[in-house]
Parts: sequence; C-alpha cells; structure tokens
Amino acid sequence: MKKIYLDYAAATPVDKAVMKAMEPYFSERFYNPSALYLSAKSVTQDITKARQTVAGWLGAKPAEIIFTAGGTESDNLAIRGVMEKFPTGNLVVSAIEHEAVLEPAKLYKHKIAPVNPDGVVDLKTLRKLIDNTTVLVSIMYANNEIGTIEPLRSVGVILDEVRTERRKKGNNLPLYFHTDACQAANYLDLHVSRLGVDLMTLNAGKIYGPKQCGALYIGAEIEIAPQILGGGQERGQRSGTENVAAIVGFATALDLVQKNRHEEANRLNKLQKMAFKIIKERLPGAVINGSQKHRLPNNIHLTIPGQDNERLIMALDEKAILCAAGSACSASKEQPSHVLRATGLTDEEARSSLRLTMGQGTNENDLKYVLETFAELLD
Repeated sequence: MKKIYLDYAAATPVDKAVMKAMEPYFSERFYNPSALYLSAKSVTQDITKARQTVAGWLGAKPAEIIFTAGGTESDNLAIRGVMEKFPTGNLVVSAIEHEAVLEPAKLYKHKIAPVNPDGVVDLKTLRKLIDNTTVLVSIMYANNEIGTIEPLRSVGVILDEVRTERRKKGNNLPLYFHTDACQAANYLDLHVSRLGVDLMTLNAGKIYGPKQCGALYIGAEIEIAPQILGGGQERGQRSGTENVAAIVGFATALDLVQKNRHEEANRLNKLQKMAFKIIKERLPGAVINGSQKHRLPNNIHLTIPGQDNERLIMALDEKAILCAAGSACSASKEQPSHVLRATGLTDEEARSSLRLTMGQGTNENDLKYVLETFAELLD
C-alpha cells in the first residue's frame, strides 16, 4: 500500500540534488578542513561557499553564520550563549516556543509571553514583560505545531522603541532578538534586517536537507559564550571538525527552497484551502487550530472533540497515512501539548488534536483520500 506522508514539520526527505551535492564528501573529498595540505584547503573553500550561500538568503555577512548540529543546538547556543554573557539579565520567550528554547530558558531568569487563541503573541503584554534588565527576547517565526506565523517585524519595532528609551536613560544594556525559523525557511522571507532580528536558528532537516545540521545567524556586534569548546572552529563559537557533507547539503537545500518558496507556498496554499473546505463539509465537529490568515501554507491542525489522537494516528497508520499529534520532539511525553494549552485548549481537547503537515510530495488526490478516510473512521 502506498504511504501518504503528512508529517513534513517533523522531517523531510533529502532532496536528490542535495544528496548529489553531499556525495563527494563521504569518499573523494573526506579531508579535515583544518589540515594544511591543499586538498583540505579546497574543502575549506567549499565550506566558505556554503556559508556565503546561507548568508546571501539571510542578507547577512558570511562571518555571521555559524554551522551547528541542528535546530536544537542553534537554539541552545542563542539562549545560553547570550545569557551567560549577561548573567544578571533576564529573557522573555513566547509560550509556544519549541522545547529547544523553553528548556534552556528555564536555566535563567525568564518570563513567558502569552499568545491569543490563534497562537499569535500578545504584543502589549510582551512589551510590559520587557524590563530594564531584559537582554534577550525569543519569538519563533512560525510555530511547528499549529503553523501560526508570528509578527516578527512588530516585535522588532517594540524592541527598537525599548532600546531608544534605554539610551535616553543611560541604560547601555543590550536587548537582542532571537527567532527560531526552522519551520519558516521553506516558505517565508529570511532577510534578517527586514525581520529586525539579531539571531536566527535554521535546521537543514526541515528543508529537505540532512538531519543533525543547522545554523545560527549571529549579528556581527553580538558576543555570545560558546557552548562547545575545543579546536576553535566556526570562529571559536562552535568547536568540532566541520561536517562538510552536511554543511554543503544544508546550503544546497536552503538555496533550493528559497528559490522555489513562492511557487511551493502558492501550491500548498491551494491544497490547504481545499482541505479546510472539505473539513467543514465532512467533519463539521472538527475545529481548525491556529490562525487561518497568518499561517504556514503546509499546516492543517485539527481538534476532533471526543477522539483520542493516539488511537486515530494508529488507525490512520494502518491505512498507510502518516501524521502526528504535535511536535515529534515531545511525542514521547505524556503531557498534552504546551502549544495547544497556551492557546486556551483544555487537556482533553489537546489530546483530541492532530497535525497534518504537507510538503513537496503532497498532491490533491492523496489529500482528498486522507480526509475521506478521516471521515470514514469517525462515522
């Protein structure tokens, strides 16, 4: 039976072009970039080209791109790296952040910014939470569970106002803005100046690149405390022999998805609208979670009252339909989704919710089949 995969927010298959770009570094070009001979220096140049590619899409300088082992490490480097430089300061994070932000935030003085029922951060409350000792605000670009796109530019404006007020008062403490953009890179603009961010997390495994590879954009003026010490690679910010194959694959993947993001977003947006229409007709009791206006085009998140999402997932799996209850990183936990609870859902409602996330392999016929199968299972 053909499998229909609808969990692209958890993992994406590696693009064939990405595989081809990576292949030489497993055998022919396996050299350690830190070695002194010419063959190794040639590999170092390949890393430089990859860094330039990533920087280009972010409107950043190549030196501002630090390659890591994925989104979780990049988030940790951003949070812990800044807070260890300013141990008396505090940070503000949204209630719907990925655990890779929420967990390191717990190590420091932190405040949680609430969201409205659509999952959009409450800007007025966010402003009130920022005090004279706040050094970092972390708001994700797009949520990994309900797909809500956050108003980063508006947050950036607020932070600029705070910085201006501080300067007038002689408060020279910096205020940095970090965003986890792991889910956004397939479909949204990543230009850091336009977004007003100082640090940005990216993850290759979400954009048809290799898993366990990511990047952190760190603005040139920002000093952070490195979390992995050793030989001083990545400008001393992230030591360890570079995973050249993954780095080249990541840059290739980012280049491909950013070049095609408008076309792919439009295609998936049409499928999403079709899905919402079918859901209203065939599943009248289902509730669509998250903003339908400010939303990733690949995300369909439903609450089906009275249903157990684990049983539904297993029933769908038997019919070769692969979907999720929420974040794959927290799927093993028995606690209801913190994202859904933050939007006001009860624990029972959260346990009755499913996430379908589309991608390059999703087509209209498959999506219609999935939704019809849903309806049959619930009859």
